[in-house]
Amino acid sequence: MTPALDDAFICDSVPAEVMDQVWAAGWRHFGRYFFRYSTQLAPAGGLQTITPLRIHLESCSFSKSQRRVLSKNTGLRTEISPAALDPELRALFQRHKQRFTHNIPETLETFLGPDPAHGPCECRMLRVFDGHRLIAASFFDVGQQAASSIYGIFEPECSKRSLGIYTLLLEIRHCREAGLRWLYPGYATREPSVYDYKKQFRGTQYLDWVAAAWLPLAPALENPARGEP
Repeated sequence: MTPALDDAFICDSVPAEVMDQVWAAGWRHFGRYFFRYSTQLAPAGGLQTITPLRIHLESCSFSKSQRRVLSKNTGLRTEISPAALDPELRALFQRHKQRFTHNIPETLETFLGPDPAHGPCECRMLRVFDGHRLIAASFFDVGQQAASSIYGIFEPECSKRSLGIYTLLLEIRHCREAGLRWLYPGYATREPSVYDYKKQFRGTQYLDWVAAAWLPLAPALENPARGEP
């Protein structure tokens, strides 16, 4: 039986090596607010079991479908830099959030805090441009040996490009090239949910709350991709 966890704390600054330990214990954070919990309400009612995930970067080779996502976005320009919010990003976020019908986020600051460049840890942003037009962005924290995805946004009219998957693939590539060991893509749920795409990456482990151990992603947690892997 999954223990009932619902923990939180506030912290202004966390060293990189400690962030590695925090993520490994199942914590995430939005700005100064750190949290971990084991269940949540499902959109249709009932409870879902929260399942923290992490990707072993050395073991993560891209599937055929993931390589197709990279291929169809080859002509786009990407930039990675320290995270900083500006009107262009905020406007993209406002269009992006129109996709949601429940738990609609209010602002980017909900996830990043008012000034992500100043803690509680190093935060980077990945931006994707079609010519001069910003069409996607994602934000991720960097520790000593690990990184953690925070949030991604994209232009709804460009949904056929699979830009949410694309930015995560670029984060994986960037972190692997930087010599990091792990990337935490965030929480999924044991039950089927909109977060199942996070279970599609090779080398993925999940945190077993009962055993307090990271284990290979079991078939019961996977949502197998259609077609050839």
